[in-house]
Amino acid sequence: MVTPEEVGACPVCGAEEFEEDKTLGETVCRNCGAIIEEDMVEEEGGPRAFTQEEKNKIERTGAPLTFTKHDRGISTQMGSGGALRNVSPSKRGQYYRIRKWNRRLSGSKPRNLRYALSEIKTLVDLMNLPRSVHEESARLYEKSWEDEALKGRKIEKIVAGIVFLVSRMQGVPRTLKEVADASGVDKREVGKNYRYIARKLDKQVMPARPEEFVSRFAEELELPGEVQARAKNIIEEVREKEILSGRSPEGVVASALYIASKIEGEDRPQKDIAETVGVTEVTIRKGYKDFVEALGLEEEMEEAS
Repeated sequence: MVTPEEVGACPVCGAEEFEEDKTLGETVCRNCGAIIEEDMVEEEGGPRAFTQEEKNKIERTGAPLTFTKHDRGISTQMGSGGALRNVSPSKRGQYYRIRKWNRRLSGSKPRNLRYALSEIKTLVDLMNLPRSVHEESARLYEKSWEDEALKGRKIEKIVAGIVFLVSRMQGVPRTLKEVADASGVDKREVGKNYRYIARKLDKQVMPARPEEFVSRFAEELELPGEVQARAKNIIEEVREKEILSGRSPEGVVASALYIASKIEGEDRPQKDIAETVGVTEVTIRKGYKDFVEALGLEEEMEEAS
């Protein structure tokens, strides 16, 4: 119980007995029920938790705001109606009609975002990209929509271009072919929409470096660390020779991995490397020939054969 010395007399009835309601954060007069103080801050420490389950039980905050949900994760929606089992059919029908119109009247933006964000999530999951790429892709899509940069363009193509752009920006690049295969959008359309979004949002993105792809493709080919290191050295050396101009990162990686795997005794067929990286065997053979000649690796390649 709160003492009169702490609060004084009730301004309504003059009583001097009060009670604290810590749940509501209020001090109430016991005589007339008038609220004397409100919005009080609880100064006592909360209960301690030692396991994740205990932490979840005592957690006082909701989920963090996120761009991956069209409403940032804070709005409410009418439920699926599971609690209407004992309601009369007429009332149940009325509920479903209200729910339907609630969705229709939510506006074009939420509908557009719901579909687009679902596509982004699917694409990010298929390519095993981190949550940071998911969050930033969702943010850029919403910004593009608000800037009216998406009019007349298909959502699937824009989503593919944005995910490709963000993966590059965050240092986890994927090739155009990988994005095209995962999204079902033509590779040229992915590149076209990527450049369009980058221009509209004024995003200056440096071209992907071949080294950024080495580890991922080497792991898919089950090549050891020695081959990965050698491939990266080969790429760095041919860059110094200034013969990378005009070559795609995928072609450079495929050729470097093929040379490195032969030198390190972990030979992989050109066909396997080409299918994994997403290039043709002709591309590997051309890069292989140019790199070996430029770096003077003929003898090492003959010994490895």
